[in-house]
Amino acid sequence: MALPPKLYQFLVGVFASLGSVLFGYDLGVIAEVVGSDSFKSEFNHPDDNQTGLVVSLFTAGAFVGAFFGGPCGDRLGRRWTIIIGSIVFCLGGGLQTGAQTIKYLWAGRFCAGIGVGLETMIVPLYQAELAHPSIRGAITSLQQFMLGIGALAASWISYGTFIGYPSTDNRQWRVSLGIQLVPAVILGCLIMFFPESPRWLIDNGRPEKGRAVLAQLHAHGNENDPWVLAEYEQIQETITYEHEHEAKSYKELIVSKSASRRLLLAMALQASVQMTGVSAIQYYSVDIYGQIGIKPQDSLKYQAINSIIALIAQALCMAFIDKFGRRWPLIWGNLGNCVTFIIATALLAQFPPSAKAQGPHWGFIIVTWIYNFSFSATCGPLSWIIPAEIFDTRTRAKGVSIATMTSFAFNTMIGQVTPIALKHVRWRYYILFVVCNLTNAIFFWATLPETRKIPLEEMNEFFDRAPLFVPGTEVTKVYQSGDLERRAEGIEHEKGGVEHEEKI
Repeated sequence: MALPPKLYQFLVGVFASLGSVLFGYDLGVIAEVVGSDSFKSEFNHPDDNQTGLVVSLFTAGAFVGAFFGGPCGDRLGRRWTIIIGSIVFCLGGGLQTGAQTIKYLWAGRFCAGIGVGLETMIVPLYQAELAHPSIRGAITSLQQFMLGIGALAASWISYGTFIGYPSTDNRQWRVSLGIQLVPAVILGCLIMFFPESPRWLIDNGRPEKGRAVLAQLHAHGNENDPWVLAEYEQIQETITYEHEHEAKSYKELIVSKSASRRLLLAMALQASVQMTGVSAIQYYSVDIYGQIGIKPQDSLKYQAINSIIALIAQALCMAFIDKFGRRWPLIWGNLGNCVTFIIATALLAQFPPSAKAQGPHWGFIIVTWIYNFSFSATCGPLSWIIPAEIFDTRTRAKGVSIATMTSFAFNTMIGQVTPIALKHVRWRYYILFVVCNLTNAIFFWATLPETRKIPLEEMNEFFDRAPLFVPGTEVTKVYQSGDLERRAEGIEHEKGGVEHEEKI
């Protein structure tokens, strides 16, 4: 029995998201690694700058990987880019696990980061190009959901190795680092059994293969299905126009007013997510909890519980994002983050580690959990969903590449600055995140239009019509094309009422 088309698309998206598991696992494991006594002893008690480099060189490598992901995705295809990312990540993972000196470890972190940069840039783009518009949000939100799976696995694995091995045993952190190779090997070995992006195939002179993949995705292989023919026709027309009127270069993203606006939104979104404070908490949870007097072992346990909460929130986002849209969840999510950081900042300021009261400790833990729920249900998934869907075929890989580079640039900065800030300015550091969450909400309220359920080939026209100052307008008032639906209905009528069914 053949799988329903949307379920098939979803499962392809799930497998591709193993690339996100790699990033999520690193987010979850690194706090335990740098907080382990055996790690500190092995590398002669690294100072704050050296510890910061363990974190930030990974994200610096991801910045480089995201940069090469754009041209690699355009030239070699989405699947080969995923394979290359997996191979590079495995090389870096092996270097980290067997590191004998801190420089050896830094090299492994940078190399693994390149692999993750390739994966996290190309995976949501690949998912968006495979998905039906009605479930595109759910499928691209898998990036954050599977990132959460990776973080959850890392949190409990690293907690187990932290308490399961003596503080003098290097397996306390080497085992948890080595396990990250498993999903990378599986992804790299099996991705070629899944379809290439039909839009990439059509854009690169293989239209018949592209139509066959569309049929495989949407109609159990029936190339005469009305929706398949309508989408194929629309993609062909759009790509032909792009080939005739636009150069396939980064210049398009700057010269075109519509494209430059989308690039700015994608970059701002990825930067804003890092400035919500999420990376500081994930990378340095032991130090952050320690600021209010919570012991390292307990910190890792509470962070592991935090990962479960994040996964629940990401699942809710995946279930409802195509119903509620992108714009307002992002705005309310940032406002929720702001409130939780106000409370957390007040607790840190009033109750230093010397305070023995359990009430403030639990207050801080619960507020951190609430923050993580707010972030994981809104800002986190949307930072991958929106950039993957707003560009056209000719600029999508490059636009997503630059947006992802922005994310890792800010991630690198946070990774390097946080341990120094925690030591020297302490609780005042959190005021930065209070301000940034508030300004994020205001910025996206003013500039981000709603893109829910708009076909990828219609994004150019949509952004041409959407006002620069968005409040007071709704997507239905700004844009009412429905071109893809009308094409499918016309083909159905020509074929004597043959209907297209695509449901889970």
